[in-house]
Amino acid sequence: MAINVQILDRAGRINMHGRFDFQVHREFKEAYTPLLDNPAVREIEVEMSKVDYLDSSALGMLMLLNERAKAVNKPVTLLNTSGVVSQVLGVANFSKIFNIKQA
Repeated sequence: MAINVQILDRAGRINMHGRFDFQVHREFKEAYTPLLDNPAVREIEVEMSKVDYLDSSALGMLMLLNERAKAVNKPVTLLNTSGVVSQVLGVANFSKIFNIKQA
């Protein structure tokens, strides 16, 4: 899994590529924590177009991000989900928790 972070205008974007599973929990947390702490960042986007797999621990990491972001009034948007990733998010009813956009 490759993770990098960009700040685009007032949005912090976490770009992910590969398998999103428990092995990247530390790297994922290190990617979003500075965005939560940065007052210039008003929202957080997770770009998922290149994520080809996610498991239940990834769902948990997204939920934790969402809880921490809500605590600092920053919405989280999941971008460009497709294939298996979209199916898993659908089964988990993540559309009720997150804003999911296709760009």
